Amino acid sequence: MLASSLKIDGALEFTPRTFPDDRGVFVSPYQEAAFVEAVGHPLRVAQTNHSVSRAGTIRGIHYADVPPSQAKYVFCPRGSFIDVVVDIRVGSPTFGQWDAVLVDSKKCNAVYLAEGLGHAMIALEDDTTMNYLCSTVYTPSGEHGLTPLDPALDLPWPREFEFLLSEKDTAAPTLSEAYEAGALPRYEDCLALYASLKA
Repeated sequence: MLASSLKIDGALEFTPRTFPDDRGVFVSPYQEAAFVEAVGHPLRVAQTNHSVSRAGTIRGIHYADVPPSQAKYVFCPRGSFIDVVVDIRVGSPTFGQWDAVLVDSKKCNAVYLAEGLGHAMIALEDDTTMNYLCSTVYTPSGEHGLTPLDPALDLPWPREFEFLLSEKDTAAPTLSEAYEAGALPRYEDCLALYASLKA
């Protein structure tokens, strides 16, 4: 399992070995030993999520209150998507920046994003399937969103698609609006949470 840090602290790409043969392929998308070595603590899995999306579907930008927030480990059993991590932690050296990874069912790679980071994706094929391992359960009162079409962020959505968004994501505020409203996680709170997970 190869672990590679993204340019946003707290976000990594994991790429496992695949074992193809005449029957198909075998792969382990999540491997605890490699994860702990790269991140510094185990991933507590409280909930798994599964979504299937049409080509051009954008989900996000989603995030949760810190604490407890929600770390995610995301991979693609079918199809392909661009996974985007946005640093929305007020006070972070990379606040307002993002990084993106092509995640697909051939490479079988995964993206991990720590608590306090924003997450979004776009499906590149019909029936693209995304699986998430989540560190906490879904808590509606603590879940928030930003518009993935924020021109100030200029996220890397391929222009050949007609974008499909939920009503909630379409109506979500920009990063600047959420900042002015005091609705974003604080970097210092995130660092304290990360330290507690490694204790």
